[in-house]
Amino acid sequence: MISLLLSGFIGMFNETALNVALSDLINLFHITAATAQWLTTGYLLTLGILVPVSGLFLQWFTTRQLFTASLLLSLLGTAVATVAPGFELLMMARVIQAAGVALILPLMFHTVLVIIPPEKRGGTYGLIGLVLVVAPAVGPTLSGLLIEHLSFNWIFGLSLPVLAFSLWFGMRYMQNISMITKPKIDIYSLILSTLGFGGLVFALSGAGEGEGGLGSPKVVIPLIVGLLALLIFAVRQLRMKQPMMDLRAFKQPMFTIGTVNLMIAVMVMMAAMLMLPMYLIRGLGLNAFSAGLILLPGGIVNAIMQPIMGRLFDKMGPRWVVPAGLALISVVLWLLSGITTTTTITPIIALHTFLMIGISMVWMPSQANGLNQLPPSLYPHGSAIMNTVQQVAGAIGTAVAVSIMSVGMSSFLKQTTDQADPADEALALTAGIQHVFEMAIVVAIVGFVISLFMKRVRVSEQK
Repeated sequence: MISLLLSGFIGMFNETALNVALSDLINLFHITAATAQWLTTGYLLTLGILVPVSGLFLQWFTTRQLFTASLLLSLLGTAVATVAPGFELLMMARVIQAAGVALILPLMFHTVLVIIPPEKRGGTYGLIGLVLVVAPAVGPTLSGLLIEHLSFNWIFGLSLPVLAFSLWFGMRYMQNISMITKPKIDIYSLILSTLGFGGLVFALSGAGEGEGGLGSPKVVIPLIVGLLALLIFAVRQLRMKQPMMDLRAFKQPMFTIGTVNLMIAVMVMMAAMLMLPMYLIRGLGLNAFSAGLILLPGGIVNAIMQPIMGRLFDKMGPRWVVPAGLALISVVLWLLSGITTTTTITPIIALHTFLMIGISMVWMPSQANGLNQLPPSLYPHGSAIMNTVQQVAGAIGTAVAVSIMSVGMSSFLKQTTDQADPADEALALTAGIQHVFEMAIVVAIVGFVISLFMKRVRVSEQK
């Protein structure tokens, strides 16, 4: 678990480390905001495409084999990012990094399902949550400091020795705990999964580049292709004797509710983690390091709250924890939708902190309660489904956020007399971000209503 947690830490650090750097990279590489956000969305999209296959990987390869492959890919991607001179090579490095993380995250959660009894999983998932959110908590601050004094390449260079140590430590101490059954690999499922998740996120990301917005052919066509591919993929999985991803897990109601609430929490968090640095840097005129410091308290509080919420879940179940968390998220998003270029730093710190508290109340309790309802035969598939949803939700959250922000900015600038005025540009950005938080409120309220139907899954209820 130490090896897995350390590797997962670097994976999550790499996932969010560039958020505060996007504004600098836009200027450095001479690219648009929609193009720059692909450094995050592309990373998440790669995870969304590869993680669905993890259920098969867990049944085909040993724990040590998957761990080794994951770390080698992560090391390669991070090394390329360390020396990347431009956007294209950095984008390639992000994809390689994500391929490594696509193996480590499902392996980590599957390991918990195999070796930890259900009544204690909440606390264990809380520990995982602490480790995984510490990385995004310190990432923006550390990244901001490196960008101010060195370059973005150092963000990845610092990860290399940690990954090397994790590989050595895991190879020395890790044991094989997976059951190898080697089910048949269905090439059609792989193609449908790639087309489905890829088309969906590509469409949503394209909507942020203007040129007709949500109604443009470059958005509508891949969106239709993606949705049709996912529909065919789902039907095929339900008809197969040995599906790549066994969707019969959704017959368990608490697993379904937990998955939906996990998706909502991830979408809100990733959108906020992308929008707030942009608002602080391009809206208020702060530097990347200052923006990172402002977001640091919320990340630290989130890390502290993860194990606390895990223990509360073990004792009391999710019935009050998750609805209360979504109610808190809804209120914070409503307050964030009122931010302006005159908003002071103190309320931003407070609102971000309370948002992170709310997310900690939703994320791990929803995930643990949902997985607890599954029979052991569905452990690999349940872990793959939840991790797929988590990564795709992050990609959708960032893509939709940029799309809504871009549309809001364009609408605001059309009403101004001088669109090149820097003051108007900051106002337009803030207006676009306000629209993002307004849409997020609707999503959080939907999650709150769904969470009211949650109930605790007892160990005795498992079949």
